[in-house]
Amino acid sequence: MQGNKENQEISVVGRLISLEALVFLMGVVSLVYGLVVGAVLNIAIGALILVAAVVLACTCRRMRVK
Repeated sequence: MQGNKENQEISVVGRLISLEALVFLMGVVSLVYGLVVGAVLNIAIGALILVAAVVLACTCRRMRVK
Protein backbone atom coordinates (compact mmCIF):
# COMPACT_ATOMS: atom_id res chain seq x y z
CA MET A 1 0.00 0.00 0.00
CA GLN A 2 2.82 2.44 0.75
CA GLY A 3 4.20 2.16 -2.78
CA ASN A 4 0.84 3.07 -4.29
CA LYS A 5 0.48 6.15 -2.07
CA GLU A 6 4.01 7.32 -2.96
CA ASN A 7 3.21 6.98 -6.67
CA GLN A 8 0.07 9.08 -6.18
CA GLU A 9 2.05 11.80 -4.39
CA ILE A 10 4.65 11.86 -7.16
CA SER A 11 1.87 12.15 -9.73
CA VAL A 12 0.33 15.11 -7.89
CA VAL A 13 3.71 16.85 -7.59
CA GLY A 14 4.31 16.27 -11.31
CA ARG A 15 0.97 17.85 -12.16
CA LEU A 16 1.66 20.86 -9.96
CA ILE A 17 5.05 21.43 -11.55
CA SER A 18 3.56 21.24 -15.03
CA LEU A 19 0.74 23.61 -14.04
CA GLU A 20 3.30 26.00 -12.58
CA ALA A 21 5.26 25.91 -15.83
CA LEU A 22 2.07 26.47 -17.84
CA VAL A 23 1.12 29.53 -15.77
CA PHE A 24 4.63 30.93 -16.19
CA LEU A 25 4.46 30.34 -19.94
CA MET A 26 1.07 32.09 -20.08
CA GLY A 27 2.58 35.11 -18.35
CA VAL A 28 5.49 35.24 -20.78
CA VAL A 29 3.18 34.95 -23.80
CA SER A 30 0.88 37.68 -22.48
CA LEU A 31 3.82 39.96 -21.75
CA VAL A 32 5.40 39.44 -25.17
CA TYR A 33 2.06 39.89 -26.94
CA GLY A 34 1.46 43.10 -25.03
CA LEU A 35 4.90 44.42 -25.94
CA VAL A 36 4.48 43.56 -29.64
CA VAL A 37 0.95 44.97 -29.97
CA GLY A 38 1.45 47.80 -27.50
CA ALA A 39 -1.43 46.77 -25.25
CA VAL A 40 -0.77 48.08 -21.76
CA LEU A 41 -3.37 45.77 -20.21
CA ASN A 42 -1.67 42.66 -21.60
CA ILE A 43 1.71 43.89 -20.37
CA ALA A 44 0.29 44.45 -16.88
CA ILE A 45 -1.47 41.07 -16.81
CA GLY A 46 1.65 39.28 -18.06
CA ALA A 47 3.85 40.97 -15.46
CA LEU A 48 1.33 40.18 -12.72
CA ILE A 49 1.16 36.52 -13.74
CA LEU A 50 4.96 36.24 -13.78
CA VAL A 51 5.32 37.82 -10.34
CA ALA A 52 2.58 35.59 -8.92
CA ALA A 53 4.18 32.46 -10.44
CA VAL A 54 7.58 33.32 -8.95
CA VAL A 55 6.08 34.05 -5.51
CA LEU A 56 4.08 30.83 -5.65
CA ALA A 57 7.15 28.82 -6.66
CA CYS A 58 9.21 30.26 -3.81
CA THR A 59 6.42 29.62 -1.31
CA CYS A 60 6.00 26.02 -2.45
CA ARG A 61 9.74 25.37 -2.23
CA ARG A 62 9.81 26.63 1.36
CA MET A 63 6.91 24.35 2.24
CA ARG A 64 8.64 21.33 0.64
CA VAL A 65 11.82 21.87 2.66
CA LYS A 66 9.99 21.68 6.00
